[in-house]
Amino acid sequence: MALYDFTAPRLFIEADLAEGRVLPLERAQANYLLTVLRKSEGEPVLLFNGRDGEWRADLVPNGRKSADLRIVARTRPQPAPPDLHYLFAPLKTGRLDYMAQKAVEMGAGTLRPVFTRFTQGERIKLDRLRANAIEAAEQCGILAIPDIAEPVRLPTALDALEPERLLVFCDEDAPVADPVAALRGAAGGAPPLAVLVGPEGGFHEEERALIAARPNTVALSLGPRILRADTAAVAVMALVQAVLGDAR
Repeated sequence: MALYDFTAPRLFIEADLAEGRVLPLERAQANYLLTVLRKSEGEPVLLFNGRDGEWRADLVPNGRKSADLRIVARTRPQPAPPDLHYLFAPLKTGRLDYMAQKAVEMGAGTLRPVFTRFTQGERIKLDRLRANAIEAAEQCGILAIPDIAEPVRLPTALDALEPERLLVFCDEDAPVADPVAALRGAAGGAPPLAVLVGPEGGFHEEERALIAARPNTVALSLGPRILRADTAAVAVMALVQAVLGDAR
């Protein structure tokens, strides 16, 4: 028997979840279940709100375009939120959407936009960032919605990190070496983690010096090829989680 139900649709719900509650669906959610997926009365839907775990609910249509959900039972308890901060320079919209979704899938617990010298734009829609995080969580069985932190400039972002948090700095100018060995050599035990990925134009020399001056920081090369920022996000998150994080 499968450990997880991949057949039932999952929805993020803001309301508190408990057995026996009946929750009205938002119009877009009802349209998705009734029109797009063609779900019928009594079919299961999985719900989560980032606080109360995951619950099974039965669909209760009350018209062609509206429906309620009757909560039946909890299927999974709420886990502790992941303690991995993902710091990134904002990208163009489509690539930023992709990067945010992949960071959530890879276990980021906080998403922090960081403005650098070469960041191409300084406008970022936090509600869109949250929507992408929720979509990734819905599709991948994730129960914790990451915190969406306010965008700040690089020095402020560095100052906000706790001294004990290991910062993994994706540096295109770092010597090409074994990234697994570099991570293992930089960490003692299992420290809280942060990852920093820069903009398309890389980091300015003054920014690189500022990052290098922070204690408990490791500059990491991702190999002999220059990666796009959204590709680097997936690569470094996979490395960090495999060597130091929850994929060990």
